[in-house]
Amino acid sequence: MQHKNHFRQHCLGRLQKIAPHSYGIDKRITKALYDAIGNAQTVMLYIPLGIEVNIMPLIGILRRQKRTLYVPFMEGKSFRLVKYRLPLQVKKFGIKEPKFSKEHIKNIDVAIVPIIATDSTLRRVGFGKGMYDRFFEKNRKKIKKTIFVTRTLCYSKSIMTQEHDISANMLISKEGIIDQA
Repeated sequence: MQHKNHFRQHCLGRLQKIAPHSYGIDKRITKALYDAIGNAQTVMLYIPLGIEVNIMPLIGILRRQKRTLYVPFMEGKSFRLVKYRLPLQVKKFGIKEPKFSKEHIKNIDVAIVPIIATDSTLRRVGFGKGMYDRFFEKNRKKIKKTIFVTRTLCYSKSIMTQEHDISANMLISKEGIIDQA
């Protein structure tokens, strides 16, 4: 576990160095993400933090296309999905989210998940809070496809993750696309 934490910190450092110069990177990744989403009608997204790929332009495009968009709404040690709508409110950890809604989600065509790093199993190394892991544990059967996104690929050949860490069908970064289809 200590090895994973050290790896996470190393990768966070790399992302923090890129963050101020990321407009072009984010634009390329967002284009690839749009192509990967394809005709999916129900999409789980995220409201980006500073080191995460800024997908707000993508959210705008998908909204104009009348797709159904959901984003995380923090609840204790996990989150539930709420329909994306404005205005957003700043919450815990500086995370922006829409107001709470009680809508029941049946299925998600594509889930877009930000990552800090990954390993040879293509499982997620995130911020270390386990929120996505807990959410996916309960909702995995409702999600058809998962796509990880990160500005730069921080990859370990040795296995850093555990079985409970979520995995993806695809990963998109400035280095390219890894497709597990």
